[in-house]
Amino acid sequence: MEGIWIWLTVIVAILGIGVAAYFAWWVTKQKEGDKVAVIAKAIREGASAFLGREYKLLAIFVAVVFIILTVVPSLGWRVGVTFLFGAITSGLSGFIGMKIATNSNSRTATAAEKSLNSGLKVAFRAGSVMGLSVVSIGLLGLSILFLAFYNTDQFLAIIPAYGFGASTVAIFSRVGGGIFTKAADTGADIVGKVEQNIPEDDPRNAAVIADCVGDNVGDVAGMGADLFESYVDSIIATVTLSAVALIAGESGTTLVGSKELACVLPMLIAGAGIIASLIGIFLVRVGEKLQMTALLNALRKGTWSAAILAAIFAFLIVWFLDVNLNIFWAILSGLVAGVLIGESTNYYTSYVYNPTKNVSKSGQTGAATVIISGFANGLMSTLPPVVIVGIAILLAHYFGGVYGVAIAGVGMLATLGIQDATDAYGPIADNAGGLVEMSGLPHEIRDRTDALDSLGNTTAATGKGFAVGSAALTSLALLLSYTQAVGLKADEVNLLDANIIVGLFLGALLPAVFCALTMNAVGKTGYSIVNEVRRQFKEIPGLLEGKAKADYKRCVDICTRDSLKEMILPGVITVLSPIVIGFVLGKQGLAGFLTGSTVVGFILAITFSNAGGSWDNAKKYVETGAFGGKGSDTHKSTVIGDTVGDPMKDTSGPALNIMIKLASIIAVVLAPVIANFTGLF
Repeated sequence: MEGIWIWLTVIVAILGIGVAAYFAWWVTKQKEGDKVAVIAKAIREGASAFLGREYKLLAIFVAVVFIILTVVPSLGWRVGVTFLFGAITSGLSGFIGMKIATNSNSRTATAAEKSLNSGLKVAFRAGSVMGLSVVSIGLLGLSILFLAFYNTDQFLAIIPAYGFGASTVAIFSRVGGGIFTKAADTGADIVGKVEQNIPEDDPRNAAVIADCVGDNVGDVAGMGADLFESYVDSIIATVTLSAVALIAGESGTTLVGSKELACVLPMLIAGAGIIASLIGIFLVRVGEKLQMTALLNALRKGTWSAAILAAIFAFLIVWFLDVNLNIFWAILSGLVAGVLIGESTNYYTSYVYNPTKNVSKSGQTGAATVIISGFANGLMSTLPPVVIVGIAILLAHYFGGVYGVAIAGVGMLATLGIQDATDAYGPIADNAGGLVEMSGLPHEIRDRTDALDSLGNTTAATGKGFAVGSAALTSLALLLSYTQAVGLKADEVNLLDANIIVGLFLGALLPAVFCALTMNAVGKTGYSIVNEVRRQFKEIPGLLEGKAKADYKRCVDICTRDSLKEMILPGVITVLSPIVIGFVLGKQGLAGFLTGSTVVGFILAITFSNAGGSWDNAKKYVETGAFGGKGSDTHKSTVIGDTVGDPMKDTSGPALNIMIKLASIIAVVLAPVIANFTGLF
């Protein structure tokens, strides 16, 4: 019977891929526009060149890990092949998102000439290609692994390798793309807006094409790989805990009737989420009011409808399969937590609300007060997500024990199809605004794309908040899977044990070191871009007057070269850390390490993402005319805040999500190797 349910998930996944293909076809059939087409082609070529070089480097690393996993006796070729499969599908989801984004930015700009709703429709459908591809490819990949390996004795040891492969590609894609996009953005803003006092996306600025390229390789391809691995890791964590689903929960009743059903259940919940997301996507539409509240409500209609439908579908699945109703309540706790975290992020980052308005207001007294208020806002924004996740964990554990906590993560990510669509929409709208500015289209079109871009900043921040929350719940579920896999019992975990304490400290240290490396990487690459843009303004006669053309390709080449070089160290440290800790401090020390990295990584990721999002939208609010508007001293102060926040919200913060999940999934994969290893001390 379980085999029939797996084939059902295959059908749902194929349906999602089919709708994504239809949206991609529809978007490419829209008019591109002659003026924007030439610039869009340069962005497309730059993004493809970067991703091609990045994937070549990744292929070498993936091949080395594949060989190591294959030759280790306690792992074997099945683990190696599954790892490789995960890496390929993760890379594919990011590639699809990048391709549709670079083909839709110009079409969004042209559609905005007609109406605001037309521009939103093109950008959101393009983003939906990304969202649906991530969840559908992820579910299809896991379904294939079920059909191939479920009847083998090593199935529960094999399937985590799929998440390992996905996470490996995600960490390098997110870090490399994040360094690229924020270095280009930093260079463009510092020299263009602050020093030369020219508009954003002005064609005289040599870094503007690199900035647009970065939006696609960082905020689309990188985020796609990030959420892909969150999605599959949450399902994998629940599957690996299937054995404990047979144990009575806190209420004293059996949770699931069989281990097989416990394995299949998260797949069915994920499939139901895809259907709910499809319906929600078709409900998104907006009128012609250039108001943030109207645009936000248009997207909320889709995301909230999808969440409600996902809850209804989950209840029907639990009821039909005669699973204990407690499992539904655990799923619902995760689903509701995801929605609430998204709304919390929206409150702290959107200029509709006071926290970000106050950051804009602080710009009247200079850049220093913008930095202070924005960072304080980011720190304060950690309160709701931590409380929400904490309550969700307590409820899920009460209703379903450790299995309930894991499946709550699946519930939180059930509507990822539409959540990722709203996230991928952001950089597409941002690119469209840049194309309108660079091609000299009428001002009223730029007003529409600015409205879409402002919404995109908020949806991107909300998506990052959603990703952080899901990362925390997924990492906890993976930690629980690890303790089960190595046979670590509750009475063996002594918080006074030296190995556990040292593991906690080292785990807490990893996010700090990771952030330092990625922030510094953006700083060094941005330094090169700033000097290059300054050089061109100085050495190219007539550039500032608009009589000469900037050398865009040079900035793209610098960003590509430096970001690929700088991404290696943070990624390698993340991969090696849990391996070294496991062999030095043993299975107990590694449990402490994972706990420390998850907690601190969660806090820092929220702080960095929301502080950066708040600074970005504070600048956008001033650009609407508040506190003096564009060109005022307040505007210049908020531009500096935005520049500081860019690497925080688009490089370090989002990459922390992957870092904490990657460390946990590596521990689960290595569990058979270190299960009986007590460490060197």
